[in-house]
Amino acid sequence: MAAQEAIKRWLENEIITVSVRDIFKDSFESYSAPKVKVELLKKGHRVPRPRVARVARIMKANNLFARRKLKFRFTTDSNHKYPVAPKILNQDFTVARENQVWVSNITYVRTEQGWMYLTVIIDLFHRKVVGWSMSESLSTGDTIILAWNMAVRLNTITKELIFHSDRES
Repeated sequence: MAAQEAIKRWLENEIITVSVRDIFKDSFESYSAPKVKVELLKKGHRVPRPRVARVARIMKANNLFARRKLKFRFTTDSNHKYPVAPKILNQDFTVARENQVWVSNITYVRTEQGWMYLTVIIDLFHRKVVGWSMSESLSTGDTIILAWNMAVRLNTITKELIFHSDRES
């Protein structure tokens, strides 16, 4: 009878281990044992209170350690001696023709490979993305220049164009 109980417990642990791995992967490796336990309960697994320690042991045995979230940090160097372009738009984003005003910004995107930087250029006339790039670094050559080259290649610019970024550059 004890052998059957041991086999039953082993099978339960194997089923939970597979679920723990899936939940951990789906959380972008951010969940620790208590959050994994909550997700196990949502999926219908029976996880008694002492089982949180078991979930923690299963995670440790499978080298599943929650990644800490990085605190927000500024990536723009505002303390520099480079010239800052004047604010031509003054928050007036109405335009009369396409390729008159393009605006851009860079943001973070969380992916399975880690954090990536997404640079987007939008034409204010029709509010469509005209150029974009994705990069693992904030290097100008990997971000804005690639997005700019795409935008210029895909659009015919025949008149004056204002290019506005979040730093008025």
